[in-house]
Amino acid sequence: MNAAVPRASGADAEAAPPWACGLLAVDKPIGVTSHDVVDEVRRRLRVTSAGHLGTLDPGASGLLLIATGPATRMIPVWQGGEKTYQATLRFGVTTSTQDAEGEVLERRAVTFDEAAVREAALGMVGAIEQVPPMVSALKVGGERLYRLARRGITVERQPRRVTVLEWEWLEFAMPLATFRVRCSGGTYVRTLAHDLGGMLGSGASLESLRRLRSEPFGIERAVTLRALSRESPDAAWAAGGYPIDDALAHLPSVVLDAAESRDLGFGRRPSIARERIATGPVDGGPRSVVLRGEGGGALGLGELTPDPADAARVRVCPHVLMPWAVRDGREEGA
Repeated sequence: MNAAVPRASGADAEAAPPWACGLLAVDKPIGVTSHDVVDEVRRRLRVTSAGHLGTLDPGASGLLLIATGPATRMIPVWQGGEKTYQATLRFGVTTSTQDAEGEVLERRAVTFDEAAVREAALGMVGAIEQVPPMVSALKVGGERLYRLARRGITVERQPRRVTVLEWEWLEFAMPLATFRVRCSGGTYVRTLAHDLGGMLGSGASLESLRRLRSEPFGIERAVTLRALSRESPDAAWAAGGYPIDDALAHLPSVVLDAAESRDLGFGRRPSIARERIATGPVDGGPRSVVLRGEGGGALGLGELTPDPADAARVRVCPHVLMPWAVRDGREEGA
């Protein structure tokens, strides 16, 4: 467990507004950066800490999830979910950035039809290898690729395995084609477009991109950046906010009684009967289980490990605790 956790009394936790710790779904418009949105959330909701879950480029729009307050320490548990995008690509044009913002490197004639596109795309469904673009935020040699690209430097990138779960074609107006794709986290849609164009011999670049879902959250419940800037925090939160208890509802959980919750707050590892963890994995990783108090409120994230002293029990091991769950170690019984 990280000991450097801010402490708050129960009264302070109750007095805090719901957006002090949770997720805000924002419908990001084209033309602003993800960091611009984070700054606006921080300013409008008056929170000292905020961070986004997965960058959207300035030229892309759609769902951008912003964690606020202590929820920023839980960001990894929301980043790995499936993503759904709607995009338009242009066949016959290859660019330096794999999208319309980059320098045109090559133009080729488009001689194939819709049927050929559909057939080629079938070969890019399932687990595939993808070379990250130079404009990505991945680090090579300790530096982000997009920063190297800005200096005109190109470096070798190792292929990464991603999964395309579904590729649905919505409209053809050749050389433009619009599609919806459902894929694993970490998939670069611009690279899907680029690689598909390469398979068909014409090249291709991404014209537009909009994120619709980042499981289990969708664009249908998101506040626009315009509304966030103009409306009250209460109205913005009502449109796109997820209190921390709701934001963690997709994860398995274990409910602890008052004594066990108190032990957790002191950094101890209470032992509980295995029969109480029907939905919780054992040895699932440091943030695999939500630790909840008697009332169901989230106390933090942790993992369950076998109790070496009793095969019928497991240890509850905290890794991230919310401020209201942490207790002063100098209290009696610490």
